[in-house]
Amino acid sequence: MIDYSNLLAYLQQSPLQSWVDRLPQQIADGLCEKRYGDLHKWTAALAQLPLIKSSRNNFLDKVEIGAPENCDEQTRAQLRQTLEALIPWRKGPYWVHGIHIDTEWRSDWKWDRVIPHLAPLQDRLILDVGCGNGYHCWRMLGAGAQRVIGIDPSPRFVVQFHMIKQLAGNNYPIDVLPVGIEELPEKLQAFDTIFSMGVFYHRKSPMDHLRELKEALRPGGQLVLETLVIEGGPGEVLVPEGRYAMMNNVWFIPSCDTMLGWLRKMGFTNPRVVDVCATSTREQRSTEWMKFHSLPEFLHPDNPALTAEGHPAPIRAVFVAEA
Repeated sequence: MIDYSNLLAYLQQSPLQSWVDRLPQQIADGLCEKRYGDLHKWTAALAQLPLIKSSRNNFLDKVEIGAPENCDEQTRAQLRQTLEALIPWRKGPYWVHGIHIDTEWRSDWKWDRVIPHLAPLQDRLILDVGCGNGYHCWRMLGAGAQRVIGIDPSPRFVVQFHMIKQLAGNNYPIDVLPVGIEELPEKLQAFDTIFSMGVFYHRKSPMDHLRELKEALRPGGQLVLETLVIEGGPGEVLVPEGRYAMMNNVWFIPSCDTMLGWLRKMGFTNPRVVDVCATSTREQRSTEWMKFHSLPEFLHPDNPALTAEGHPAPIRAVFVAEA
């Protein structure tokens, strides 16, 4: 269905060798049609993707596959119909042979805020936790990464990624796996850089998540963590009893000072805040590629400084630290 043979061959000779034996079964479990009823529709769409040779790809300042002149209008219409079979597209945007996939999130804006504050990604082995369809993975590759592995338990996002990879050409050292971080071997200590963006507040145990991230980093490796935060001082944290911005899986939203304290407590060195930004309805919104409610509907109708439930509206901060 989806070929991971190149990745598995790489793992045999890499710092991730201890993952080789268990990963094939984890992939099979993550792409099990009995668990995900619509998976067969998504993989059928992937199989119907028209074969178009890309004259060029750009991952440096955007994610652009091919060019309009690489296919005729009939083929482009078939391509668009195939890509639309995987709606909603949440992370992006992508440009694919002249088709603009205008995703829910302007993930490129987040990347532009993050990248100036990081150690150079050139020749680094990178893990992207909760990567969605892999948009930021492509940007990491464009920044010179040696190899990028994204993990996300949603099979729809995994199939979306493989649509893009198949169109780009399958020889790139980049993969997205249908697994969660808890499925990595313990104390792996292998990755040069780990990104955890938009994941932390979905975890029931924040300290366990920080431990998992630290154990997967090599000594001296860099963590890049982006999460929702609240205004406040040390020790302040919002634990929504119900939903937050219509999400029912938000557990802990710390202040920046609290987050820094948690990072220090878990043994990270030199934790710092490198960016704080309120999420705008221009950065997260409904589009023709994500037709469901989005941030404009998640805010209070009379006061956009609050969520629909009356909590402070989303503010996101980026933290950087070393293992």
